[in-house]
Amino acid sequence: MTTNQTNHHVLSVLVTNKAGVLARVSNLFARRAYNIFSLAVAPTQDERFSRITIVVDVQGTPLEQISKQLFKLIDVVEISELAPSEAVERELLLATVFTTDAGARGQILELVQIFDGRIVDVGHNAVTVQVTAEPDALDGFEDLIRPYGIGELARTGRIALAKLDRQAPAALLSTSKKAG
Repeated sequence: MTTNQTNHHVLSVLVTNKAGVLARVSNLFARRAYNIFSLAVAPTQDERFSRITIVVDVQGTPLEQISKQLFKLIDVVEISELAPSEAVERELLLATVFTTDAGARGQILELVQIFDGRIVDVGHNAVTVQVTAEPDALDGFEDLIRPYGIGELARTGRIALAKLDRQAPAALLSTSKKAG
């Protein structure tokens, strides 16, 4: 599943952790017809906040405009663009892969090991694999297992954090709202 990522940008959005915030953020994208490539959200170490990681396709729309509109939402505390060179990015893939013989099963196991993955379920004619890696590596893994036959496939979408050797992520907006 190789995709053209030239127009994709990763936004890390810190928001208050309360009901309806994700709906307001996603509604902003829907109203403006911005294409979200992936979206992941989870609470942070501070239970008052959640981090939304949005991979957005900005073809035809300035990223700065998207960020300014997001920042107008009352529950948005901070927005950063995470450049690939300044971020650690990961995604999780789960796939059920058909295996008709022991040789194919061994080849699938080798691929899973090469990508530091795991076999998480085994059936008579299939295995379910789990691989966590950078999105491009998962694209490659998916391409390699496709010839065996994929029964089901799910990917979480990208999550990202700024690398520790940087003082701060490449902030699109260098301001943040005070968190109460």
